[in-house]
Amino acid sequence: MDDNDLIVTAEESGERVDALLARHLDGFSRSAVQRLIESGAVLLGGQPVKKNRVCAAGESFLVTLPELAEIPLVPQDIPLDVVYEDGDVIVVNKARGMVVHPAPGHPDGTLVNALLFHCGDSLSGVGGEKRPGVVHRIDKDTSGLIIAAKNDAAHLALSAQLSDHSLRREYEAIVRGRLRADSGTIDAPIGRCPTDRKRMAVTPKASRSAVTHWEVIAHYRGYTHVRCRLETGRTHQIRVHMAHIGHPLLGDYTYGAPSPDKGLEGQCLHARRLRFVHPASGETIELECPLPDYFLDVLNKLGTSE
Repeated sequence: MDDNDLIVTAEESGERVDALLARHLDGFSRSAVQRLIESGAVLLGGQPVKKNRVCAAGESFLVTLPELAEIPLVPQDIPLDVVYEDGDVIVVNKARGMVVHPAPGHPDGTLVNALLFHCGDSLSGVGGEKRPGVVHRIDKDTSGLIIAAKNDAAHLALSAQLSDHSLRREYEAIVRGRLRADSGTIDAPIGRCPTDRKRMAVTPKASRSAVTHWEVIAHYRGYTHVRCRLETGRTHQIRVHMAHIGHPLLGDYTYGAPSPDKGLEGQCLHARRLRFVHPASGETIELECPLPDYFLDVLNKLGTSE
C-alpha cells in the first residue's frame, strides 16, 4: 500500500474532497476516487470521510492507495475516428474524455485498447508493452489528432521528428481574458511543481526547456480563442504556459479556476492539425480535423467575437 498526505491550500478551500483528490491523484478519475473514499481509504484526523465533504484550508487528508496490479492489455471494440492510416502509421481524432493508455483508475477503455482491436498485432513495441504504438500523448480531456506507429522503424522515425521538432502539432484553445498582443512565444522551462508533485509548473529546478508559440484567432468578452503550436512537448505544456502568462484554459481546474465555467469539466483544448514526414515514403503528410461539438458549443455560448 502507498500512503499520501494531501494538505488543502487556501485556494482549494470550499472544494469537494472527491474533486480535489481527482486533480491530485495521477491516473484516478473522480469516480475512481469516490470508490477509494467509500472503501475507507481516505482519512481526516484518523476518520473516514464522505465523498461530498467540503474541504477547508489547512486540512490534511491521508490517502492510502492500493498496490498497483498488473493491468492486462486487451483489445476492445471501441469506435475510432481514423483520419489517416496505412501500413506504417495510424492517425486518430481522439475523443475528449478518452485516456490514451491504461493506468491506475483507467484499466481499460483507452485508446490503446481500441488500437489493439483495430490494428491487431500491427503496433510497434518501442513505447513498451503498456503503450504499444504510442508515439506521443495528449491529455484525457484534450481532443484531437494523435499518431501511433505500426512498426518499430516507423516509431523510431516519428520519435526522431518529435525530438528535432519537425513533427508539427497545432492546437486550438479558449483561454480566460483578453490577450493584449496578436501573437507571441512562451519560452519557459517546465518541471514538477515544487509544492504539488501531481502538477507541472514553470520552474528553474529539475525542469526541461519548453516553447509554445501562440496567436489570437478571435476575441470574446472575457475570453480569447487562440491557436498554439508546440515546439517542444512537455506534460501539460499549453495548459501550464497559458496559465503562466495569466490566461489559463477555460475549464482547466488544475491550472485555472477551481469551479465549472460554460458547462465544461475539463480544459477546452483541441489538437487540430498535425504535420509529419512519412517514415517510409518521405512524403510530408498534413492532416486537420474539425473542432468538436463541445468546443463549438462553448464558442456559441461566448456570443459574437469582438
